[in-house]
Amino acid sequence: MASALESLIQAIKKLPGLGNRSAERIAIHLLAERREKIPMLVESLKLAEQKIRRCDICGNLSEHNICDICSDPARESGQLCIVESVSDLLALEKSGAWRGRYHVLNGKLSPIKGIGPEHLNLASLEPRFAEGTIREVLFALPNDIEGEATCHYIQEQWLQDSDLTVSRIGFGLPSGGDIPYADVTTLRNALESRKGFQ
Repeated sequence: MASALESLIQAIKKLPGLGNRSAERIAIHLLAERREKIPMLVESLKLAEQKIRRCDICGNLSEHNICDICSDPARESGQLCIVESVSDLLALEKSGAWRGRYHVLNGKLSPIKGIGPEHLNLASLEPRFAEGTIREVLFALPNDIEGEATCHYIQEQWLQDSDLTVSRIGFGLPSGGDIPYADVTTLRNALESRKGFQ
């Protein structure tokens, strides 16, 4: 049977972006250096588990049935940005560049990993298109095979015969990136995502 310390390290390691070493550092930091912070952390996690849920409309995290973005009358209800995760939604919100609404899929299609349409948040997407209020759809999904497949699936299911404006976020060089150091795929995406210069 694993020790209490090893069990804690293994639990922390399951969080995204954390390997064995990072999980070990966090566990030791909490137990040896900041033990007084543990009750507050545990209480915060319990409170979040009890109060935070998925928005009934878009799948964002919220303390209410409808999130602040979906219930905000100042948001452009005719514009819908489809994202893979809540993290993507938060990143776009921080940019301040999108004033429309969102739809969080909670994943992307991946037959290799056994992730089909039934595993994504698509059930609440269909009625949003059926309402007829959406004029523009922006796909902000990753630039990989699964992201492309997910975009194509949604387009074939609900957007094929519509007169909606459908676009995909641009991919390419990051701000401050130098051309000689970019990989071939990034350069190709940068060229394909080019736009008019003013």
